[in-house]
Amino acid sequence: MKKLTVLLLALCGVLVLALGGCANGDTFTQKTYSSGDSVIEKIWVNVEDRELEIGASEDNQAYIDYFDGEKEFLDIKLADKQLTVELKYNKVWTDFIGAKPAAGFRKIKIRVPDGVIAELYAKTTNGSIKTEPLSVTEKLSLDADGGNIVCERLSVGKAVDFKAKNGNITASVIGGWDDFSISCKIKKGECNLPLNKENGAKALFADCNNGNIDIEFVK
Repeated sequence: MKKLTVLLLALCGVLVLALGGCANGDTFTQKTYSSGDSVIEKIWVNVEDRELEIGASEDNQAYIDYFDGEKEFLDIKLADKQLTVELKYNKVWTDFIGAKPAAGFRKIKIRVPDGVIAELYAKTTNGSIKTEPLSVTEKLSLDADGGNIVCERLSVGKAVDFKAKNGNITASVIGGWDDFSISCKIKKGECNLPLNKENGAKALFADCNNGNIDIEFVK
């Protein structure tokens, strides 16, 4: 009987996340954005209290899976070939007091055309940024304030920037040591890269406060 009760509670939790639910006085609904046939060259993401998962789509469209509440929601716009994603609030000051929405409601999954986007910038607070193997033709910038940056097999045409506070930067970047000029800033942590290395066609910048930098170059 006890096992059955636990199973039913787990199933209820899954249904709440899938169909929508309440958290801290707000009602959340699962949504998906698709860019369709629109051409996208740049992606700019700026959110708070969200975990970001970024990967490649299987076609030339961008997709965003997320949860919108009545008091906090994503504002997604596409103009001049730039996709902009921002977190907006419809709250009074008392709404900011108390517990945050459940972690499941605060996760955003972004899939972008691989090797097509010129620039991708993503920033979040109180959450981590995780990327799957991904390629951009020019620059990739990731900024996590209060979370980790974890990246796997990133490929950039010109530059990659990492910035983390109260979290670690762990990444693998496609290319060789000689391909990149390197600039690192580290405070209250360890770094496996030199603070400065010149003579690279591409640029790598990493800034970590109260965390470690561990970046490797892979083929």
